[in-house]
Amino acid sequence: MSARGRPAAGGGRLLRVAPDRLGRWLDGVADRHGAFAQVHRTDDGAVAITCADTTDLTLRAPFGWRPGPALLTTFTAAARRPHRAAVLLVRRGRWAVGVFDGDDLVVSKVDARLVQGRTAAGGWSQQRYARRRGHQTDAVVDAAADTAVRVVLPHVDGLEALFTGGDRGLVDDVLADPRLAPLAALRAEPALEVGEPTKAVLLETPQQFRAVLVHITEPGERRD
Repeated sequence: MSARGRPAAGGGRLLRVAPDRLGRWLDGVADRHGAFAQVHRTDDGAVAITCADTTDLTLRAPFGWRPGPALLTTFTAAARRPHRAAVLLVRRGRWAVGVFDGDDLVVSKVDARLVQGRTAAGGWSQQRYARRRGHQTDAVVDAAADTAVRVVLPHVDGLEALFTGGDRGLVDDVLADPRLAPLAALRAEPALEVGEPTKAVLLETPQQFRAVLVHITEPGERRD
């Protein structure tokens, strides 16, 4: 995600800040917008900040944390702490799974299976290709579920969260496999923003799932 982030519903921007950069990033916010006039924990576990110029921030950690007397210090320390998490990425014809300790990939598998491309033909040919494509997609879902069972499920007792990305419908279908119920119960939001599930893409996912999600609204960005 870019430094400017992306527009948020109701105004402001959403961006992800790497846990190791969070302290310095907050210092920069204070330099630009003034001292933090209010800092408190919300009912859903986020940290809300109001700056001297009325800029508002909401910080959400990707994992659970316990607040301490110095709320921001506790939050930034918790954000830096490594956690064990699983990742499941699925797109039509390709999938990837992995287990991470912090940024470190512990175990993974990336695989692919042919899915028939779309055809411009009409009538019977189009129906035949659609059925074949549907069967091939079902085979991808089944194979991805088998991979997750074999690679990730043995680690499920130590996992704190499952992060998913790719085609949401296909991910839902994979996690509907009854064998993966313990993993599906750990699914976290928001979904990861990824391209094709390759090993390189899998290795980059901690940049997203370990990041603190920030909603920042400057005075000129508010909407009525």
